[in-house]
Amino acid sequence: MPEHGAPTPRLEQQTTAAGTEPSTAAVRRTGLLITVLLGGLTATPPLAMDMYLPSLPEVTDSLDAPAATVQLTLTACLLGMALGQLVVGPMSDRWGRRRPLLAGLVVYVVATALCAVAPNVEFLVGFRLVQGLAGAAGIVIARAVVRDLYDGVAMARFFSTLMLIGGVAPVVAPLIGGQILRVTQWRGVFVVLTAIGALLAVLVWARLPETLPTAERHTGGVADALHSMRRLLADLPFTGYMLAGGFAFAALFAYISASPFVVQEIYGASPQTFSLLFGVNSVGLVVVGQINGKVLVGRVGLDRVLGVALLTVTAAAAALLLMTTGVFGEVGLFPVAASFFVLMSAMGVTLPNAQSLALLRTKHSAGSASALLGTTSFLIGAVASALVGVAGEDTAVPMAVVQLAAGLVALLCFMAMCRPWNKRATTEGAES
Repeated sequence: MPEHGAPTPRLEQQTTAAGTEPSTAAVRRTGLLITVLLGGLTATPPLAMDMYLPSLPEVTDSLDAPAATVQLTLTACLLGMALGQLVVGPMSDRWGRRRPLLAGLVVYVVATALCAVAPNVEFLVGFRLVQGLAGAAGIVIARAVVRDLYDGVAMARFFSTLMLIGGVAPVVAPLIGGQILRVTQWRGVFVVLTAIGALLAVLVWARLPETLPTAERHTGGVADALHSMRRLLADLPFTGYMLAGGFAFAALFAYISASPFVVQEIYGASPQTFSLLFGVNSVGLVVVGQINGKVLVGRVGLDRVLGVALLTVTAAAAALLLMTTGVFGEVGLFPVAASFFVLMSAMGVTLPNAQSLALLRTKHSAGSASALLGTTSFLIGAVASALVGVAGEDTAVPMAVVQLAAGLVALLCFMAMCRPWNKRATTEGAES
């Protein structure tokens, strides 16, 4: 396995005898098209969740449901995305990337349309679960396709590019959601999401080629997939990067789940103000992600950058906890929003670098590795989403506690399991 600082493009793969499978070099030459398509797939989760965020208080009133129950619509979607990745990832290693991806997108579109007509909160939670299960295909397969095409520094830079595209979604989604609420009710948000999903499915069907040649696919079924996952989990640094990224994601999702109520109910901001603040925070994530990909990657070790980012996440969460518990007296929205901004911006480094460092340790099971990364993040995020609402919608303390705990655990896993001070330990892959 090459060292993290060296650019190592993957060897060109050969076409089949029938000539139906393009080489990785040929696919990479499509450049912008592949980037946009993979970015669209990566943007599916923030679109499904963030466009819906400004309408959470309205859903509470419309369906006559408690705020904690309405927050379960987020938890269900996140849980579905976690479990779906665990299934779709190994499927893509066996049957290729295109077929599982297209099937998932079709089901996603149907489930999203059903969310728009849900008669009560129980049905909405169920439809959101299915939406998450199907939407998982886009997340896990996008990462696997990147691993099919790139390696080393090139892969880390491509993940930062995806962070830019995926980061535009949380910038735009709440703003669109807030504007949709000006002309229609919360159900209109799901109508728009249905149309976006259908468009993405058509584009993938028409323009995304298969990136995993038949010769490199796994044929052992469930047993082979489980063996691959066990092998990956036995690699201590891989598991450390996986857990560090997962708990960092939990801190992020605690913010995503609780911030609509914190900003609108506790601090009295309008849905449009919340959307604006959320967009500003997402801009920070995008900008820092691009600094990571264009400036830091290749010049500073990925481990070092990840360690600093995890420290920043933990410090921002600690500041939020001090403010929400009244240690600094009564504070307004601005200092709380500033802490949100720092935490979100640090994710522009934390998430792509943790994923890159983990995937650098696997060569032949990118789908299974991507599934483990995604499932871990979304499962821990689902727990965080549920915990932030335990004390109701009148206090931000549970959110801050969850964020600080998640940040500390992520930092501990990184330091204890990834052994960033041991260069050899972090460059020898699980499948080397």
